[in-house]
Amino acid sequence: MDIRVLRYFVVIAQEQNISRAATLLNVSQPALSRQIADLEDELGTKLFTRAHRHIQLTQEGHYLLERAPQIIGLVDKTTYNLQKQDVVSGTLDIGAGESVGIMPVMEAAQQIMRQYPDVRVNLRSADAEPILADLDAGILEFGIIMGNRPLNNYNTLVLPAKNHWCAIMRADEPLAQQKEIRPIDLVGRPLITSRQAYKHGLFQKWSNTLYDQLNFVGTFNLAFNGSLLVKTGAAIALLYDQLVDVSPASGLVARPLNPDMSEANTLIWSKNRNLPNLNRLFLDTLQKNLAQQGGSDA
Repeated sequence: MDIRVLRYFVVIAQEQNISRAATLLNVSQPALSRQIADLEDELGTKLFTRAHRHIQLTQEGHYLLERAPQIIGLVDKTTYNLQKQDVVSGTLDIGAGESVGIMPVMEAAQQIMRQYPDVRVNLRSADAEPILADLDAGILEFGIIMGNRPLNNYNTLVLPAKNHWCAIMRADEPLAQQKEIRPIDLVGRPLITSRQAYKHGLFQKWSNTLYDQLNFVGTFNLAFNGSLLVKTGAAIALLYDQLVDVSPASGLVARPLNPDMSEANTLIWSKNRNLPNLNRLFLDTLQKNLAQQGGSDA
C-alpha cells in the first residue's frame, strides 16, 4: 500500500467529493480517481460508493479510515526518527494506567523537555491490554504495566513506588469511621472498581471465601469519573490510593484495605526494536535518577 495514496484516500473520505479533494491535493481529478481505483484493486474491495454529486465510504472504507491515522502516524514517526538521528528531538510515546507511582517517569520526561525544547510527550492512559497491543505495533515506545503479568517479551524496569488499593467513600458513610476496610465490611455494599481489576477478579484472593458476597455494581477506567459516582452515594470505589481528591472539601475519604493489596509499576519496551536517540536518552535519564534515589528494582 502506497502511503501517499493512503493520504489521498483520507482527504477524499473527509471531503466526500473527488473534485474538491483533487483541488486540495493539487492533483488532477482523473489521476486521483485512477490511484484510488488502483488502491481498491490492490486491496480487493470497494472503498467508496459513487453518486452523482458525492461519494460515500463503504463498510470496508470506514474500516480503512479508522486505521489510516495509526498507519500514517507510524510511517511519519519512523521517517522523522530516521532523519533526525543526529539530534535529540521527536516525541516520547508512553502508555500507562493511573498511578502516582509513575512520577519518576514524568520527572525524567520533564528533564529532557527542559533540555531539548523540540521534544514532545504523548501520554496515553489505558489498561494493560491496549498498551501492550500498541507497544507491539510500534505506536508506543514505552508502556507502564501495573500488577503482575508475563512480560518475557519485553525489557523491564520496575519503578520503586507500589500501588496500594484503598476504599473511597463519602465522608458520611458509616464505614468512614473505621481506620481500615476488611472484606467482611463490604459484604452486600454496592461497589465499583476499575474495569481491568473486575475483569481479572483481582479481589477474589483478597476477600477469600467472601468474594461471592461482594456486590460489584459497575466499573470505571478513569478514577475521577468513578469518584463522581461515589459522591452521589451510589457506591464505594476500590482503587489505587492518591488518585482522587479526598481532602475535607471533597466530601470523600480513603481507607486502606486489610489485608493490604499492593501492585508494582513496571516500565516496559520492546526487545525487538532499537530505540531512537530520544528514547535511549529518556531511559538513561530515568535509570540514573532511580540509581541516585536508590530506588531502582530493574
